[in-house]
Formats: sequence, structure tokens, C-alpha cells
Amino acid sequence: MKYVWASGTDAGRVREHNEDSLFPTTSGNADGPVVLMVADGMGGAVAGEVASRLAVEAAAFDHEDDSIEPIARVASANEAVIEATLADPSLSGMGTTMTLVRLNPDGTADFAHVGDSRAYLLSEGGMRLLTNDHTVINELVELGKITPKEAANHPHRHMLTRVLGIGPISIDTFSIELQPGDRILLCSDGLTTMVADFTIEQILDAGEGVEPSSWALIEQANTAGGVDNTTVVVIDVLP
Repeated sequence: MKYVWASGTDAGRVREHNEDSLFPTTSGNADGPVVLMVADGMGGAVAGEVASRLAVEAAAFDHEDDSIEPIARVASANEAVIEATLADPSLSGMGTTMTLVRLNPDGTADFAHVGDSRAYLLSEGGMRLLTNDHTVINELVELGKITPKEAANHPHRHMLTRVLGIGPISIDTFSIELQPGDRILLCSDGLTTMVADFTIEQILDAGEGVEPSSWALIEQANTAGGVDNTTVVVIDVLP
């Protein structure tokens, strides 16, 4: 199986700093294995930028080594952020989300995920969300306490229940089988806060290549207000 990808990130129209990080930072192609990820940092001053950068650097280390499982990469990212905080108390409280995928030569994709960045799959059956948001509001939805419609505009909808860099963490992992023609999207919540899933699917399914599709998504988020940093990785699966 072959993979082609494009990545893009933008600070948006409101934030002065971009606290998102991603890997790879450039477009590319490979037969696999290939590791790709997005991370959305948080914390005072520039701490969010530091957290996401350190996490991505740790998770991407020796990225061509397919013996390193995705869960181990995200665990290493968590440790890197914790160690940086211990070394510099001014960074206390910083953290980051991470959504990572390893694409394998046999057409399988292995994911590891913490936080509210997301992974989507566009296939013949349409687009579906692969990851679960680790937020207070999403947990309330799953418990039936509030409806998805109420959650969409809830003032605390971005309050995270899991984040890298705070302490021991539970990491979601899962694998899927891919088919030629499938398209994967990794993104920070700067996209999904501003752009509805229906519109995201329309852009991904418009027949454009990975590069124009990635920037079309970012442009759409900024057109809608760009209140947060937006980061995307668009991946096409080829025969």
C-alpha cells in the first residue's frame, strides 16, 4: 500500500501564537511504515507551544522504526513534557493533546490518541470519526446527561479529561484496515470547533489532492472566525 500526505498549520485570526505542532511538517509519500501526528498544546505564555513541540519530537523519534508501537510513542511524548516541567517550574501546568497514526505497508493503520484532537476516515461509506474526545462534555453526552446539540455550544465543551504532560495517562489505541481510495484526516480542534463535520466531509470529498484539501480546510476554519490555531494532516491511501 502507498500513502500520500500533506500537512498544514495556521495560527488563525485571533491567537498570537500557534500552540499546535505536527509531524511530518512537509508533504510526502511512502509505502509505509510512516508515522504522522498532530498535537495541540496548552499552558501559560508560550508553554503550550513548548508542550506540543516536545511531545511531537519525542513521539517522532526514530519514526522509521516500525517496532516502536504508537502507544509507546505517545507514552514517550507524555514523559518528555513531564520531564520538561520538572526541569523548569515556570512551565508547570503545560500539556498537550496528541493524535498519532502509523500507516503500515499491509494497509493497516494503528492509532494512539489522547485529548480532543481528532482522526477521521473518509471512505466509500462516507466520513466517520475514529477517535473519542476526552472532554467533560463528551463524557456527559455518553452518559446521556446532555444531548449532542447541547454539547456543541456548551461553554465548557473544551475542558479536557485527559492530556499529556500532567501525570500517568490512559492512551486510546485501535487499528483499522484501509482500502485504496480511503482518505484520513488528523486535525486539532481549531478545525472542528469552527467547521461542521458535514463541511469537512464536503471538502475532503471534493476530488482535490491532499495539498489543496489541507489548505482548504484551514481556510474554511479561518473564514468561520479562526478563533484557534488550526492544524491538519490529510492522507490518501493508494494501491
